[in-house]
Amino acid sequence: MSVRPLGAPPAVRRIALLTVVAALALALGGYGMARADSGLTTRQTTVDGVPLTEVRATGLSGRRPGVVIAHGFAGSARLMRPIADTVAREGAVALLLDFAGHGANPARLPGAGRDVADSHATLEHDLAVAVGHLRARPDVDPARIVLVGHSMGARAVTRYAAGHPDVARTVAISLPGDHDLPDGRPEGLLLIVGGAEFPAFREAAEAASRQGAGRRLVVVPGFEHISVLFAGRTHDEVAAWVGGGGDPPRPLARLVPAGLLLLGSGLGFVPLATLLLGRRPRPSRPAAPVPAVLAVAASAAALGALVGAIAPTARLPLAVGGHVTGFLLVTGVLLGAAARWWPLPGATPPPAPAPVAQRATARSAIAAVLLTGYALAAVAVPIHLGLTSALPVGARWWLLPVVAAGCLVFLTGAELASARRSGRYAAVGGIAVLALTASAVVGLAPGFVLLVVPLFAVLVGWQAAWAAVLRRAGAPRWLPALVGTALLAWPVATTLPLS
Repeated sequence: MSVRPLGAPPAVRRIALLTVVAALALALGGYGMARADSGLTTRQTTVDGVPLTEVRATGLSGRRPGVVIAHGFAGSARLMRPIADTVAREGAVALLLDFAGHGANPARLPGAGRDVADSHATLEHDLAVAVGHLRARPDVDPARIVLVGHSMGARAVTRYAAGHPDVARTVAISLPGDHDLPDGRPEGLLLIVGGAEFPAFREAAEAASRQGAGRRLVVVPGFEHISVLFAGRTHDEVAAWVGGGGDPPRPLARLVPAGLLLLGSGLGFVPLATLLLGRRPRPSRPAAPVPAVLAVAASAAALGALVGAIAPTARLPLAVGGHVTGFLLVTGVLLGAAARWWPLPGATPPPAPAPVAQRATARSAIAAVLLTGYALAAVAVPIHLGLTSALPVGARWWLLPVVAAGCLVFLTGAELASARRSGRYAAVGGIAVLALTASAVVGLAPGFVLLVVPLFAVLVGWQAAWAAVLRRAGAPRWLPALVGTALLAWPVATTLPLS
C-alpha cells in the first residue's frame, strides 16, 4: 500500500511563499516611503503655469537659504526630490519645479528631442518663475538663493546665474557638453559629474571648472548620468555647498522603498494570476526553430527601425516616445504577418472546442480587467512615488492610447511569432531592444533614445516574465499582450517630455 505524503503540494507551497514575500516587500516599501517624509513639510502650488513643490524641515524658524532645484531632459521634480530632501534637512527651503513638457507641467517644450537650444527661452521663463516665487517666501533670505540643476537643468541654472549675479551659489550636475559659460560667470559654481558619465559631459565639467573663480569640480567614481543623482557623495557636496549642518543626507530614502514596492508587485502577480486563471495544462504544439524565429525578429526589427523613423508616429508631440511607438507598431505588424502568412510553424494554434472556449473566455475577461489594473498600479505607483512623475497630464491623456496601441501590436506579433514559447518570446523582445539601440547609434532615432533604452529593456524583460507566468496559468494568447501593454505604454506615455 502506498502512503501519500502529508502537507501541501510543492506548487501550492511555492505560491504561498511568494504571497508572503510579496506582502512583506509591499509592507516594507510602504513603511519606508512614509518614513521618507518624516520631519519634512511639503507644499505644492502652480505659479504662471509652472508646477512648484516646496520642501522644508519642520520646526525651524527665521529666514533660511532658498534652493531652486531643476531637473534634466525627461526628468521631473519627483526625480530631484531626494536632493530637495537633503537641502531641506540642512535647514534650507527647497523648491522643485517641473519644466514645460515634464512631470505635472502640461505645456509643451519647444525643440524637445531635436534641438534643445530652441527651448532656452521656455526654460529660462520657468526658472525665473521659480526663483521669483522662492525669493518672495517670508522664511527665505533673498540674499542666499542657490540654484541646483541636472543635465538640461544644469545648463538652465548656469545660464540663469551667469546673468543674475544676485544668485549666491550654483550647482551643475552633469553639465551638457555643448555648453559655454560666458566670461567665467557664474562664480561660486560647484560642478559634479559621474565617473562613468558620457565623455563629453566630463570634459565639459573639467573645462568649466577652469574658466572662473570660486569653482569646484567633483567627480563621483562609478556613477553615470542618472545614478549620480542618488550618490551619497553628490548629496554631501550639495549639502556642504548650500551650507547648514543638519541631518545626514539619505539619498536612497525613496528609491529603496520604491524598489521594494516594485519587487512586491512583481512577485505578487504570480499568486494573483494563478488564483484568477488556475493552472490548466497547455496543449503541446510544434514551434518554429529558434534560428527561424530569430531571423524573422531581426528582419522585422530592422525594417521597423527604418520605417518607424519616417512614420507619422514620429511626429507625435512626445519626445522619443513617438519614435518608439512607430518602431513597435511596424515591428509588431511584420512579426504578425510573418506568423500568419509565411507561416511560422506552430504560430497559430488550433481553436479550443466551443464549450471550453466559452468558459475560458468568461473567466479570462474577468482576469484581464483585474490583472491589467494590477499591472498599471504595479508600474505607475512605485515609479511615481520613488523615481519620477508617472501621472498623465494634458496631451498625455490622448497620447496614452496611441502609445498603448503600438505596444499592443508589437506584443501580439511577438506572441504569434514565438508560438507562445517563453524563451523565443524573450529573444524577440531582446532583439527589439538591440534594434532600438542600433537605430539611435546610426542616427535613425534621436540620440536620447540611448538613455531610454535601459528602462525600456527592464520593462521588456518584466513583461516577458509576466507573460511566462500567464502562459503557465493557461491564459489565452491575447492576455499576455494586454497586460504587457500596461507595463510598457504607461511609463513611455507619462514620463517622456511633451514637445
